[in-house]
Amino acid sequence: MKRVTLELGGKSPNIILEDADLDQVIPMAVFGAYMNSGQACIAPTRLLVPENRLDEVNKLAKKAAEQVKVGKPDEEDTLVGPMVSTRQFERVQSYIRLGQEEGATLLAGGEGKPQGLEEGNFVKATIFTNVRNDMRIAQEEIFGPVLSIIPYANEEEAIAIANDTAYGLAAYISSSDQEHAERIAARIDAGRICINGFSHDPYAPFGGFKQSGIGREYGVFGLEAYLEPKAILM
Repeated sequence: MKRVTLELGGKSPNIILEDADLDQVIPMAVFGAYMNSGQACIAPTRLLVPENRLDEVNKLAKKAAEQVKVGKPDEEDTLVGPMVSTRQFERVQSYIRLGQEEGATLLAGGEGKPQGLEEGNFVKATIFTNVRNDMRIAQEEIFGPVLSIIPYANEEEAIAIANDTAYGLAAYISSSDQEHAERIAARIDAGRICINGFSHDPYAPFGGFKQSGIGREYGVFGLEAYLEPKAILM
């Protein structure tokens, strides 16, 4: 019998707490959602923000999206390249249509290809706002440059929304108070949580909860998957 370690994707929440500096964290959140052209298992594609600051968030997110260059991979300032295949391009387009049908507000991007890039599998840098967490664009992994902004009323609701997913690979939290962020992180069901930025440590275990997989990569935890314990009883 073979044992396996499986990393199976995610729909990672990015929780912006009330005390976070929006001018700093919202552009970072937008750019982070588009990592690897949005084709990243750990991409923070659910942006959870205080509902009383939604208008401010929308303005900052739209401005950040307008600065995102969708282009050819060999151009140095490209942030979002093409989808991996025509099939994936069409899949992402179907989710952009679905988001509008579900009643989310299209803040940036949308259907179709960016001007001048009609020959490739390029998707516009897209943002939906006023998203409910029960919408399919909030629950299903799109694997393209599509970000969903979800407002929350208070921190308890933010935690509930973050955990209301079939996935549990990664999560992100932004706050001006690190201890505050750590208390929230302890209540999030995700295998890896980054506070105030996007970090990686090859000694730290990487893997998910729930439908995001089983087992862990990296560090001692990654090596343990290759070992068989033996017991000798006297």
